[in-house]
Parts: sequence; C-alpha cells; structure tokens
Amino acid sequence: MKLPYTFEWNVSMEQGLGTQQSFSLSYVGAAGRRLLAREYSNNVAGNPNASVVYMIFNGGTSDYDALQAQFQRRLSRGLQALASYTWAHSIDDGSAASYASHSNVFVPADVAGPNRGPSDFDIRHTFSAAITYDIPAPKINTIVDQVLRGFSIQNLLQARSAPPVDVLDGLYQNSLLEGFNAPVRPDLISTTDLYLHGSQYPGRKALNPAVFAHPPTDSTIHQPLRNGDLPRNYFRGFGALQWDFAVHRNFPIFEGLLLQFRAEMFNVLNLPNFGPQSNMFGFSGFGTSNQTLSQSLNGGNLGGGAFSPLYQIGGPRSIQLALKLQF
Repeated sequence: MKLPYTFEWNVSMEQGLGTQQSFSLSYVGAAGRRLLAREYSNNVAGNPNASVVYMIFNGGTSDYDALQAQFQRRLSRGLQALASYTWAHSIDDGSAASYASHSNVFVPADVAGPNRGPSDFDIRHTFSAAITYDIPAPKINTIVDQVLRGFSIQNLLQARSAPPVDVLDGLYQNSLLEGFNAPVRPDLISTTDLYLHGSQYPGRKALNPAVFAHPPTDSTIHQPLRNGDLPRNYFRGFGALQWDFAVHRNFPIFEGLLLQFRAEMFNVLNLPNFGPQSNMFGFSGFGTSNQTLSQSLNGGNLGGGAFSPLYQIGGPRSIQLALKLQF
C-alpha cells in the first residue's frame, strides 16, 4: 500500500468592469494517482478457510480539467448578482473506493484500464445564476412608503447537461470473471440509433435495447465467458433546468430586532427533470427513467436520510411561506 496523492493546478485572470463588477476566467486541473480501489474474489484457490477475500490496492487514477467563467456584481444600489459557467471533463477508473456502486467495482479484462471512462459525476456543462434586488419604495407619501418598503426578490437559475449512465447486463449482474466477482456489461453491437426519442418515453428519450447483446455464455455453469465490450459510463441521462424565486419583506421592530416574511417558490415553471434511465439490460423497463431527478438523488426513496425532494434540484413545483425573527 502506498499513500494516494493528487496534483492540483489552476491559472486565472480577472478583469474589473466598473467599480462594482468583475469577470474572471480560470483553468482548473487535477490528477489523482495511486487512488484506493477495492476488489473481492470468492474463488480462493487452495484455502478452504477463506470463502471471500477483499483486496484494497492502489489501482485507481483520475484526471479533471475545467474551464470556469464567472461574473460577479457586488451589492450596489440594491442589486447583487453572481453568474458562473463551467465546462469540465472528469475521467477515472472508479468514482469512489466503494463496492456499493457498480461503476466502482473492478472489472477484469485483457487490456489495461477496462473501467477507465467518464466519472459518475462527469457533467460537461454547468450554469448557475443568482440575482438579489432590494426593491426601492416609491416616495409618494408616508402610507405608500410604509406599505411598499422592505421588499426584496431573489432568483436562482440552475442548468446542467446530462451525467453518465453505466449500462450493466441484467442476465448476469455480478458474476465471476477471472476469479473476481464483478459487474458484467453487455456487448455494444451498433453505434447508430443509441437512443429512442418520442413523447411515449419519460423525458422524450430512452436507451435503445437493440444496440446491446449479452456476451457469450458458458452453458455448463451459466456464467459469461468474458465481459462485454461496452465501455463504462458510455451513455448519458438527462440534463436539468430549474428556476427558483423568492420574495422577502422585512419589518423592523426596533434596533437589533427584525421580523422577515418569506414566500419562496421552487421550480417556478414546474419543468419535469428526470433521473437516469434504468441501466439493467434485459430487465423490464430497461432504458427508460422511472423517477424524477430529486428522487434519484435521494436514492429513490423517501425517508432514506438524504435531502427531501423539496430542498434539492429536480423536484416538482413547491411553495413555502415562513416568518423569521432575527435578533
């Protein structure tokens, strides 16, 4: 075992735009080496006392490159804004040293790096913008000033391209390959018409089952003779777009004590954002999404310890009202 390490580097330039605004452009890179990976074998020759052997080794590598652009306006005349865009690409052999995710499990092959491909979190394009504005009250008379002062609005826009989908062979799921228990991927028999499109599919897009085939099978033990040739994380799921909006009203009580009313709306346009397609080739429902993005980020269940779908991107439109006392 050796100590894993990561090299990180970046270079940036920033340009002021007037006295309150700035624009920056950055290149960010990282390279991880000797990263921890986990394998396990249930075929321990010559040792009847060990039914399963877990192995942790320095077999992982990762590479990340990104171009980041940001516009920032500091609070001036009641207006504050921040907008960011990132183009990024992340490649690795496994996105976590965990057996829980199939894409992180060692996959035997005759060539080096059979698992090397886009990271589970590889999202090429990401854009976000946040704008806050303190609405000035019109100076008509005292009554109008009292009614209309203290209002502010907030806008948050998030947009991103699709993350990867790692297609596995449901006929075998985890099978013994070269002495290791590993997920089996199907063969990719065609690179045309990889997706099916139409209103009958959630998100108007599905994986095309016709481009896959099961790898050859040993008829005696019903195990694959080899792994499929489909690369890891070859396909893409769905992008996401969400606009959140809020209105706040401050009621000063006396110095140091403030009551704030908040009306907040998530996913204002009620746009449907879908989770990744079902990735088990050969299973019913393969290639189509069966849950919203927020449910998929929550592990597909409610009460599982993750964030509620109301408080992360990808849920249905929801509204909450609140009173907040600040002192």
